[in-house]
Amino acid sequence: MFSKLPVMVARKRSATVKRVAKTLLADERFDIVVCDFLTPTVNLPADQPFVLFEHNVETMIWRRYAEQARDPIRRSFFRSQANRLQACETSACRRATHVIAVSDADADMLRKMCGVSHVSSVPTGVDSAYFSRPPTPEAKFACDLLFTGSMDWMPNIDGIRWFVKEVLPSIRRRLPRCSLTIAGRRPTAAIRALESVDPLIRVTGTVDDIRPYLWAGRVSVVPLRVGSGTRLKIYEAMAAGIPVVATTVGAEGLDVSSPENIRIADAADGFASACLELLGDQRVHANQASAAARLVREKFSWEIVAARFEEILEACADKRRTRASQR
Repeated sequence: MFSKLPVMVARKRSATVKRVAKTLLADERFDIVVCDFLTPTVNLPADQPFVLFEHNVETMIWRRYAEQARDPIRRSFFRSQANRLQACETSACRRATHVIAVSDADADMLRKMCGVSHVSSVPTGVDSAYFSRPPTPEAKFACDLLFTGSMDWMPNIDGIRWFVKEVLPSIRRRLPRCSLTIAGRRPTAAIRALESVDPLIRVTGTVDDIRPYLWAGRVSVVPLRVGSGTRLKIYEAMAAGIPVVATTVGAEGLDVSSPENIRIADAADGFASACLELLGDQRVHANQASAAARLVREKFSWEIVAARFEEILEACADKRRTRASQR
């Protein structure tokens, strides 16, 4: 409660990690140190140059928590955390040699919020060949609607609970036997409870391979109301040949086009209608799935994205070497 650090950063502080990092940096020569997410910065030596890879603008996630919170105590807590995160995120971005965001929107937000210019964006990438759909998906994984993602992450929990409460009943009025699979690690008790009261909802918990669920699902839903960064789950679903319905927040920062390769809807009725259209019209379903798979294959394959990431790291390493030679 009284720490200057936000909870999500403070809980990752580790004397052991600090010691190991310090030893490695002293004993070996690295061209670049990359902090993957904001939280590892708390364990780096204060004078260590690094590239910060921001998968999300963390401050925005907590500001959105505050906007969604209904009771004043939770709202006050989320606002407090957002303020601490903004100070922490700003400090980390200013310390970093370079900042990499996962979308142009996030990059612009970080420039404005943190007052920095050394920010680039690299789009989310996916191994399109790995997720490519086989000729005959396994029937045991079949479902009408599929949600994938870590089920101990608050935006996912909030999103799927909203979907089950506000959207699914509208779908069921037209399709009474519509099934929903929630596939993702460490589901909370509240998420586990969904399948105990509804036999058409399945909660898998951790799965060894998400692809069979994607291949056997009819429509992937991404009903997020809170979050930042980009949702890899959308590009994975597209690569697997399953059409996606998402909220604006769910698809934020992604280079997608509704209704060509995704359906975007924020209101419960609109979200339900988009799902029903894809479930009920095979031609619409096939056209969206095909356009989405083509988009991922041509613009967001690992080869394309990795080359861009490597280019930024090489430029940072070259600058560091140039500075070292001038000393």
